[in-house]
Order: sequence, then C-alpha cells, then structure tokens
Amino acid sequence: MQYSTFGTDLLARSLAGTDPDESPLTHLSVIPSRPASFAEWPEWVPTALLDAYADNGIERVWTHQARAADEAFRGNHVAICTGTASGKSLSYQMPILSTLLNEKNSTALYLAPTKALGADQIRAVSSIIAGRPEFGHLQPCAYDGDTDPEIRQWARVHSRWIFTNPDMLHIGILSHHARWRQFFRHLRFIVVDECHHYRGVFGSHTALVMRRLLRIARAAGANPTVIGASATVAQPAEALGRLIGEPAVAVTEDSSPRGERTVALWEPDFLPAVTGENGAPVRRSAGAESARLLADFVVEGARTLCFARSRRGVELTALSARNLLSQSAPELESRIGAYRAGYLADDRRKLEKAISDGELLGVATTNALELGVDISGLDAVIVSGYPGTVASFWQQAGRAGRQRESGDSLVVLVARDDPLDTFLVHHPDSLLGKPVEATVTDPANPYILGPHLLCAAAEKPLSDTEIDAWDARPVAEDLATEGLLRRRKSGWYVAAGVEPHAEIDIRGGIGGQVLIVDTTTSQVLGTVDTGRAMSTVHPGAVHIHQGETYLVDELDLDDGLALAHPEDPDWTTSARETTDISITSVIESREFGPLTVAFVEVDVTHQVVGYLRTLRTGEVLDAVELDMPEQTLHTRAVMYTLTPEVLAEAGIDDTRLPGSLHAAEHAAIGLLPLVATCDRWDIGGVSTDLHPDTGLPTVFVYDGYMGGAGFAERGHSAFLTWINATRDAVASCGCESGCPSCVQSPKCGNGNDPLDKDGAVTVLELLSRQYLAHA
Repeated sequence: MQYSTFGTDLLARSLAGTDPDESPLTHLSVIPSRPASFAEWPEWVPTALLDAYADNGIERVWTHQARAADEAFRGNHVAICTGTASGKSLSYQMPILSTLLNEKNSTALYLAPTKALGADQIRAVSSIIAGRPEFGHLQPCAYDGDTDPEIRQWARVHSRWIFTNPDMLHIGILSHHARWRQFFRHLRFIVVDECHHYRGVFGSHTALVMRRLLRIARAAGANPTVIGASATVAQPAEALGRLIGEPAVAVTEDSSPRGERTVALWEPDFLPAVTGENGAPVRRSAGAESARLLADFVVEGARTLCFARSRRGVELTALSARNLLSQSAPELESRIGAYRAGYLADDRRKLEKAISDGELLGVATTNALELGVDISGLDAVIVSGYPGTVASFWQQAGRAGRQRESGDSLVVLVARDDPLDTFLVHHPDSLLGKPVEATVTDPANPYILGPHLLCAAAEKPLSDTEIDAWDARPVAEDLATEGLLRRRKSGWYVAAGVEPHAEIDIRGGIGGQVLIVDTTTSQVLGTVDTGRAMSTVHPGAVHIHQGETYLVDELDLDDGLALAHPEDPDWTTSARETTDISITSVIESREFGPLTVAFVEVDVTHQVVGYLRTLRTGEVLDAVELDMPEQTLHTRAVMYTLTPEVLAEAGIDDTRLPGSLHAAEHAAIGLLPLVATCDRWDIGGVSTDLHPDTGLPTVFVYDGYMGGAGFAERGHSAFLTWINATRDAVASCGCESGCPSCVQSPKCGNGNDPLDKDGAVTVLELLSRQYLAHA
C-alpha cells in the first residue's frame, strides 16, 4: 500500500525537538484512500433537475446516492448512513426536488439538530435551483428561532420546503398545526438530518415529536416518507425506526471517494510540581495542548478546526493560539477565530463564510461545526478531549479532507485528564477499531411520555388505539387521575386550561426550568433544569455564558431564578453533595456466584452540602459549606454486589472497602460512555460497604434524569465489556495513588475521599473473574 506523507509530516514538524521517550504521541495510524463508484441517474429524475445539477458541477451520482434516492422515491422510510462528505444531501434532494417539481402542491420538511446545519442546507438547495423558473414556486425557507416573524408567516403560507429543528417543530408548528393544515395535507417527505445526534433524553423527546408529526400529517390526509441521514450511527434502519416508530430500510455501502487520513492519539504529560485534589498529579490541560497544536498547524499553512468540549474552552483555545502566534508569527494572529453556539445569527454566517473561504486558517469550535456544515478545504482536525461517542469523534474527524485537491488529512485526539480519554489513547482499537454506538433512547420513560401525551391530545384527541400503539395506557390513566386528561367515548382530551407545549424542554430538561439572570442588566443568561440547578447554579457557583464569567449570588427554586453578577475569578467551582439511594423495584437480576448484577429502579436523594473552589491549574483553593434542601430523583440504575468473604479473600478488608468501592464507582462512571451514548455528566453513582436494601457491599451507577434515559440499561447489558475497560483504564494509569485520569471525579460530592486506586483494580478484576467463571 502506497501512502502519502501529508499527515505524518505535519505531525513530525509539531513534535520536532521532543524527546522520543517523552513524546505525547501514544498511537499513529493511517487510513488509506478509496476510489469512487458511480451509478446511472434514476430514470424518474426530471430533465430540469439533471440540468440544474449539471450547472452546479454534478454530472454523475455515486452508487449509494442513487440507491437511497430510489428507496425514498418509492415510498420507503430510508436511513442513509455513509461517511462525511459522501453526498447524503443529494440522496434526499433528488426525490424531494423531483416530487416538488412534478406535483405542484406537494411539500417537504427538513429537520436538523442545529440551526447552522439547516441554514447550510438551504443555501445548498437554493444554489441548485437559483435562476431556474421551473423551480421558482418551491420557495425553500428557514423556520427557526433566527427567522423574523414576518418571514415565518410568509413561509407558512408560501414555502413548499420548510427547514427547521425539532424544537421549533414542537413549540412553533405542531402546537399551531391548524394554521399548517395545507402544508401537512400535501407533506410528501420528512428529512431527519444527522439522526445519530438524537440520543438520550433529547432523542427520546424527538422520537415522540416525530410520532406526533406523522400523526398530524396523516390526519390531514398525507402519508410522508421519512429520510434519515447520518455519517455515524450503528444499525441505521433500527435507529431511524426507533425514532419514528415505524420500519425503515438502510443504505450503508459508501461509494464516495476518500482521501488518506492520518489519525494520531495524544496524551499530555503530567505538570511538574503541580498537585490537585488530595495531592493527585495534574496533567497539562487538553485545551493548552490543543492551542499549541492549532498554532503549529496554522504556521505550517494547514487549515485546521479544533473541537473543544465547552464554549469557554473554545474561547480560551482560540485566545491561547493567538497569543502563541503573536510571539512566533504575528502576521497569522488575526487568522485564528472561534465559533460556537450563542453567537448572533449574522456573526455565525460571517464566520462560516470566513472558514469556508480560507480567510480564517484556524478555528476553535464546539460541536456546532460537527454536524454536516459544508466547510471545504480543511487539512486537519484537533479533537480536544474525547467528544463522548465514537460517532461524534468520526463526525468531527470527517470535517477535514473535504474537497481538498488530494483529500488527505490529519486528525489528532488530545486526551483530557479523564478515565475514558486515558483508556482510549492507550487502547486505540477501542476507538479506531470499534463500530459506532447504537443510539440510546427511551421514549417510554413516563416522565417524557406523559407531557407528550398531553401535547398530542391538545393537537388532536387521542384514540384508545393510539394510546395502546404508544404503549401509554398506564401513563394516560395516571394523567387522567391527576385531572390533566379527560377520557370520553370519542377519545382522550386534554383538560380545559392545560397548555402543555411550553412545559417541555426537548433538549433534556425534566421537571421545570430555572432562569439564570444577570442582576446588573436583568438579562436572562440561560436556563438549567430544576433537577441540576442546586449542583450547577448554587450560591457561589461560577457560571459561564458566551465566554463571560458570572458568580451566582442566590438560587430561588420557588420562583425558578438564579441571580448572578459578572465576575472573572481565577478559580472554578464543583458542588459537593451527599447522596442516598434506595431500590424501589428490580427489573432484572443475574447471579454469578458471589457477584450479583442487576438493573433496578431507584430513588436517589441528593443534598448539596458545599462546593470546592479549584484554581485553573487544578489545585484546590478551599471548600465552602452550603445548606440546601434535599431533592429526590426517581430513575434507573445498574447495580452490582459482592459478598464480604470474596472481597476479603482478594485482599480488600473492612478498612480498604469504602475507598476501593468508591474508586471503582468513579472509574466506572468515567468509562460508561464507552458502551452507552452518554456523557459522564448524564450519570451518577453511589458506593457503600453495606447497603440497607442488599445487606452487602454495593455499587450503583444511575441515569441522572427522571425516569431514566437508557444509559444504565446499556451498562447492564454490556457489563463485562464496560468493567474490563474500566479495569484496564485504572491499571494502566501512570499515577501512583489515583488522579483525574483514573479514579478521581470532578463531580464527586465527597471531595474524592476516600479513594483506593489499587483496591479499585482488585475489585474490578474480581468482578470480571466472577462474571466469567459463573456465566
């Protein structure tokens, strides 16, 4: 196999002068290039559309594009799952534009998880049909939070292809569906772009929004075909089927050309003479390392995106890279930028154009640029911290190499000081050789299903058949008992005065919202769901909004307000809390000799008792006490117990047991995203050397959402894979007694005390051994 040297040369220049024994590079691999495979245009594509594509430089179609388009044109729900830059847009444009051209009243709806992606797709469609009178009546139009009210009103009446997002579909379209009756009556196609993004609580909400959408369209007389698109989703037909509640077919064989891709895994070293919580060593931050790489690549002339995990991280990475360039190459300083959600729409569009045109050579961004926005000519991608899923990693990696002359690219994953990042950079097959995850959703969660039942009943009374099809009878009966639903002979009706749509935050909040307000300007900075408010916006908490830092002065849960003022301290905060957990029911339980593994429903009672103030170097400044009320979360957990005897035989006596279980719990939380599409902040854990409900040493890892989100269930079903990876991550960490890369947690309510790293390895080995011995 003949490889180019683009990626390796670029990397080598950044590593110049580094002692090979101290190199941060833990793995390097090269994915070879691939030629294209072409097909004939489907015979049903009108000549006018073929001419329009030809005028835009599209003379031929790849095999997967033709097959996916044909499936959709024949009325089959279809999931297109091919790589980034593989022309998935053309796959759904063909049947939609052909149908809109031939059927003068037909309409289409496009859904994207971000407004940037929707705007990008409108531009793509508009460029194809621009200046062609036969397409003049299509009027593709955005309908989202950036759209002026006058344009929204015009779009509802005149546009035949609406581009929106699930949020606006829920709150702005379905809640007023009577005004959209003409549009819904002729709805032929629904596109769900980047459908891998719909996972967890957001995915569960979106699944129910989709079911409501199909219900209203069919009530109006239509029978739309759904086209799902993603570069990275496992079992795409099943994933789309879960999202819409109906069968779908998949197109997965990618026939597009691909350039060579060099992938590097990078682990920053420990900082000398810097210690963190309980004396643990601290690594050089992923943000600082990524900023240096970004500056290096820009100096080499490589157009680069750097993905950071947070808005603040984006701003700091761009600022640090500019500061480095001001010393080494000041003429390039202005060619580094930042892009993230929270910018005004006009500013976002200007940045997108500057990136695409090459005016900006280096850009730090959140995942706002992960989802399909067509930015061509990029040479390199830096992923600053594992983004949480294999799917997101490949989405971000795929931003580079799009439409360059050779298509060759470099991707560098820079590990954070985190157990999962540490594991992946030392076990590359778990990232590079692993298929992408199946999306985890749970639309049957009663805390999610109940509010959507009320919305559906408000939109159109529900029949008993529909209630049963949604497996929602117990939830409907509970709502009727509460007086929110009324059951009559003709169906289930929402009670008078109930207006349910505004009560749902489909991005994940359950249980109401707390507004975060700047007391100096009365500006609303954002919201947080009530369940997380006490641990994130408690008095004294540091809150970051659009790059600005605020200190929270007061939290009023009764009024749903967190009051804050601008301040820029040199420390961050993390809540300390006590947690009690009780088992309310056992869903499934398996015994492996002295080991029991179970999937259970639990009540988790939290109380925030204080917070740590931590300097940006990682050193703990102090601990501050708080007196906050208790909160109870009814959710689901994966749980395991071990007998004291088998633990004692393994060397874990009563004095070591609390620290060993606690450290094993932390590490398991950090590694659960390896087998479930979640972030460690979506889950929580409790460990105890004697739990009252089991009478045994017990560890719980639970979903941090009311009713559960499917993550703990995934941990239960993939228990051995999860535990083995957790053991390997802790055992291979280079620290002596525990650090944030293995057993320390940034969200520990007990200040990471007690922790026994060696004991955790022993416990995790014991779990694996007993599981295998008695399976």
